[in-house]
Amino acid sequence: MAGWPDRRLLDLTGARHPIIQAPMAGASDAALAVAVIRAGGIGSLPCAMLSPEEIVRQVAAVRAAAGGPINLNFFCHRMSSEADDAAWREVLQPYYAEFGIVAPDDPPPLRKPFDATTAEVVEHVRPDIVSFHFGLPDPALLDRVKASGAVILGNATSVDEGRACAAAGCEAVIAQGWEAGGHAGVHDASNDGAAQLGLFALVPQIADATGLPVIAAGGIADARGIAAALMLGASGVQIGTAYLKSPEARISPMHRALLDSPEAEATRFTTAFSGGRARGLANRLMRELGATPPGAPPFPYASQALAPLRKAAESRGDAGFSPLWAGQAARLGRGGPAGALTERLARETLALLNR
Repeated sequence: MAGWPDRRLLDLTGARHPIIQAPMAGASDAALAVAVIRAGGIGSLPCAMLSPEEIVRQVAAVRAAAGGPINLNFFCHRMSSEADDAAWREVLQPYYAEFGIVAPDDPPPLRKPFDATTAEVVEHVRPDIVSFHFGLPDPALLDRVKASGAVILGNATSVDEGRACAAAGCEAVIAQGWEAGGHAGVHDASNDGAAQLGLFALVPQIADATGLPVIAAGGIADARGIAAALMLGASGVQIGTAYLKSPEARISPMHRALLDSPEAEATRFTTAFSGGRARGLANRLMRELGATPPGAPPFPYASQALAPLRKAAESRGDAGFSPLWAGQAARLGRGGPAGALTERLARETLALLNR
């Protein structure tokens, strides 16, 4: 059987298959990355919510268990010194009362952007790949990552963002379509997403505009989607939601069950959970407050006031206030162990491409 038609991503990373397991904060860790790497794909660690010590520990765990390319993913959002969630807490007050929350607990740590401390961690652990979401770090920090020897991937939700990644020296671009689950990695937080392209319009345009290897992300959960993306000019794919059905994923039983329910056919965008636009399964908070709730502060501040409410609801087996991230192809994923899933996707894609 003939091999992969575009080997640029494989040659850059050393992977056997052009399949990247998406870094999903709160839903994936070393166990999922190890399974994918062992199967010939690229395993990812979501680092935006990890301490430097935890990043080092998880990288060590992956390297002790698997030999292959590991991707560390970081956020590059801008923090605001003027963010105020008082109006947001007022919006949430009826829910606090319903669940008996008198005074919200101490807020959890916020997602932090890539900074000098995390650059030092990259220099220390020397990952094969570093990918960035919500834009790119400042040039001085990006230069430090380049000097570490890591392959740099930038995320783009538009052709202009793809060009910006290329101009900054990224070696490949993740083209994130409208269909993708989780947070849309827009470079400009003021972008409301009204003009965001679907994946199969975005991929060939970024490929043409940059000349770089393109990694298609969003709405891909089976071999048909992978083959279609490759035919449109992608060198590889990044898959998230399909891996959430694997036993290695760290999601709640409620989330896992809903991925196979009728609700998974109608995912929605909302800013309710973090302040940033993200796609997930519709639940009570999304239905009652809508796509852009009034009072919600910008990313990542909205999550702090919501945290005690989510905790209280989940203790009752209620997922109505939990982020249930999923892409538009959630129902297409067949599940199974992540390694077997990776191998099956590669095998079935090659069979389609070589008919």
